[in-house]
Amino acid sequence: MKLVEVKEGKTKFLAPEMDENLNFPPSGAPVFFNKRMELNRDTTILMLKCLDAESYLDAMSATGVRGIRVFNECGINATVNDKSSGAIPLLEYNRDTYAPVLEITNRDANAIMHERRFDAVDIDPFGTPAPFLNAAAGCAKKYLFITATDTAPLCGSHLKAGIRRYFARPINNEYHSEMGLRILLGYAVREIVKYDRGVEPLFSFAREHFVRIYLKLSYGAGKADKAISSIGYIHQCKKCPYRTEQKGLLAETHTCPECGEKLTAAGPLWLGAVSRTDIIDEMLTKINQSKTESEPMFGTAPKIEKLLNTCRNELETSTFYDYHVLSRYWKVSPVAIDTVIERLKDAGYRASRVHYAGTGIKTDAPLDEIRKVLT
Repeated sequence: MKLVEVKEGKTKFLAPEMDENLNFPPSGAPVFFNKRMELNRDTTILMLKCLDAESYLDAMSATGVRGIRVFNECGINATVNDKSSGAIPLLEYNRDTYAPVLEITNRDANAIMHERRFDAVDIDPFGTPAPFLNAAAGCAKKYLFITATDTAPLCGSHLKAGIRRYFARPINNEYHSEMGLRILLGYAVREIVKYDRGVEPLFSFAREHFVRIYLKLSYGAGKADKAISSIGYIHQCKKCPYRTEQKGLLAETHTCPECGEKLTAAGPLWLGAVSRTDIIDEMLTKINQSKTESEPMFGTAPKIEKLLNTCRNELETSTFYDYHVLSRYWKVSPVAIDTVIERLKDAGYRASRVHYAGTGIKTDAPLDEIRKVLT
């Protein structure tokens, strides 16, 4: 394993040299470093700069890059944990060379999370985070950050795996990326509210091969009940683009008002807001402040800015329409997507682009109104 010094943000660390042409994740590497997740790590640093955490756990740290950056760039007491004994020598080298106060632990992630508590807990495994969320629900005092890279089960491509892991039924359709994010949010909420704790998404997004969510946790049965009130289902027609939302723990039976087909229920999942506008605004402020510094803090700043601005303007509806899919269904040649959005707004409806897909539109307009403005 060849090691090279890497700089990310304002932080240097030693990491294995990875062939970017290999499949993700590469097999046979005792310690894995994924350069493609820099945006994920940048948003972590950006988020923590907006919060009041004094302690942080990276439960599955590999090289320790995330924890080292949290320590160096946020000034937060960071603990990096990895259950693999093969990861410890590199972690210790990185600590001794780049972050002397960093704490290293060599434990199973669930074990350390059952034994200790931290203000902010970060779960970033290969694949599904589902086996770790019960322990994380008690370990996190204030904030819980979760990454999922098993997007195929979350989004419905591997239906049975998604049902097993998240005890929810996704539908693999044009808005599958948002459905996967909301399935993950719904599962996290169901794991957390068992302990009479409230849950509020601060910032959530889906990108490439992963979903990332940042949650604020609180205490009290009433706050847990409030979180549960945002759990429900999406009912989708198989024959036409119609869909509707339904809050509640039990899926109801619905019939499509457009074509009379019985609707298919997806869920349970999260139907509430997936981000807070004030948090996004603060993150954008931090990004702008970093531009005046002599040393760049966020290597993916342009991408994050675009992501944040799109997410800030997204409607809170739980699905979006791919206007190319609608065009094929209605057999029309569509005008530009921004023109469609402006026409919907001029007609008195709300409409926005989405960060999930370049051809996605969120709107509260009924289908017949969307059809009118599409050409």
